[in-house]
Amino acid sequence: MADRHAVHARPAKSGSTGASKERVALGGGETDADLQADWADICTGLRKDLGQQVYSQWIKPVRLGALCPDTGTLDLYLPTEFSANWVMDRFADRLSLAWKIASSDVRNVRIGVDPRRHKLPEMKIGTPTAAAVQAPRRVQTGLDRTHAHAGPADGLEEIASAGLDAMLTFASFVTGEGNVLACNAAQRMASVEPPQFSPLYLKAATGQGKTHLLHALGHQFAATRSGARIFYCSAERFMVEFVQALRQNRMMEFKSRLRGFDMLLVDDIQFIIGKASAQEELLYTIDALLAEGKRLAFAADRAPQALDGVEPRLLSRLSMGLVADIQPADMGLRRKILEHRLARFTASDVPEDVIAFLARTISRNVRELVGGLNKLIAYAQLTGQPVSLQLAEEQLTDILSANRRRITIDEIQRTVCQFYRLDRSEMASKRRARAVVRPRQVAMYLAKVLTPRSYPEIGRKFGGRDHSTVIHAVRLIEDLRTRDADMDGDVRSLLRQLES
Repeated sequence: MADRHAVHARPAKSGSTGASKERVALGGGETDADLQADWADICTGLRKDLGQQVYSQWIKPVRLGALCPDTGTLDLYLPTEFSANWVMDRFADRLSLAWKIASSDVRNVRIGVDPRRHKLPEMKIGTPTAAAVQAPRRVQTGLDRTHAHAGPADGLEEIASAGLDAMLTFASFVTGEGNVLACNAAQRMASVEPPQFSPLYLKAATGQGKTHLLHALGHQFAATRSGARIFYCSAERFMVEFVQALRQNRMMEFKSRLRGFDMLLVDDIQFIIGKASAQEELLYTIDALLAEGKRLAFAADRAPQALDGVEPRLLSRLSMGLVADIQPADMGLRRKILEHRLARFTASDVPEDVIAFLARTISRNVRELVGGLNKLIAYAQLTGQPVSLQLAEEQLTDILSANRRRITIDEIQRTVCQFYRLDRSEMASKRRARAVVRPRQVAMYLAKVLTPRSYPEIGRKFGGRDHSTVIHAVRLIEDLRTRDADMDGDVRSLLRQLES
């Protein structure tokens, strides 16, 4: 029987070859924009099938590698051997089937460790030699036992070796009312002056920018301090390396390395809950770094007080500094993000109505918003079709349906009455005054557009009216929107209120 995820995959494309498609850099190798769009679709399906927590922990970190045109083998990379083995054992068949359905070019899937993962120089325990003291320190983020090689003097390799995404900087972070506090706090944490608070705790739902700010913080800190040593990792990676050190009887070395960093950045801290030994080590590390005036920042999808299973002393440390909440992006910020993203594309003509549509309908998180725009532009470029509202509705069905909030007829009636300053009872009354009938017809129209209710069901919510009355109202408002700018403006305003 086919995997349940198959229903979410895009139809396989015929007549496409790796050499003929536009190439873009992604993950550990090169892949084309079409594969990038396929991966976005596959991820949407896996998120639904596996649940948000499993998806975030194991599938979200996957990076696309290169597709071999001869063998049809696509490389998928994960950050650690532990996570790569886990995904291989549990999801290899599911991923292979999903890719075969999504793309005719992919015949095999190979899962491994990201080759871009940089290993760190060995940090021996004991008194450093004079040469070691005089040598400039590199930006580092791991605990592996390997030897560093000399890099270029321009410092670019230093930042790259920190495991920080070069695209995730303060310059590329778009601010709005809901995230400006967190952004300012992150910039203050990265500044030359000692921070007024430590640690910084960024709290936000998935895809709202907390990981972006952690990376930006690391970049800024490295830029203002030559040779700064930064440890950026997920809570999952912290636990994996802790367990490895414990099994290899190298805990003293682990502690020494970890506490030698100038900045500690830990993402998805909610995944450390319930791990008593790892929590204790993180607690001692926080205390040691704070005592030396070093900087710490954490990110999670919930507030510290909502982290179930966290040892009380660790909970106290996480919440002792500043907890900066990132609110979901409102429509204005979503528009700014789309416009900022469009500035990076050349020869991309995206009409204003498409931008407004995406900003209005993809409201769940910023990552999906940007992913939807990328997918739309990639599809248009690869097929030669112009970007249009119809194309957006056809190609982004999965994203749009996932973001569509359940709006009730009661909510519509209440919003329309507030907008036109009517009493709620007028929606079901028999009055036929124009000042009452037209808002009632608008509410019927919105009920048909925004809810799955049938015409008879809508009629019953409006005082038991016949379905033909609802059909007449819907057709009338549709016609008025094309001829009357004021009516179209009223409906657009109501749509924004109901969908925001």
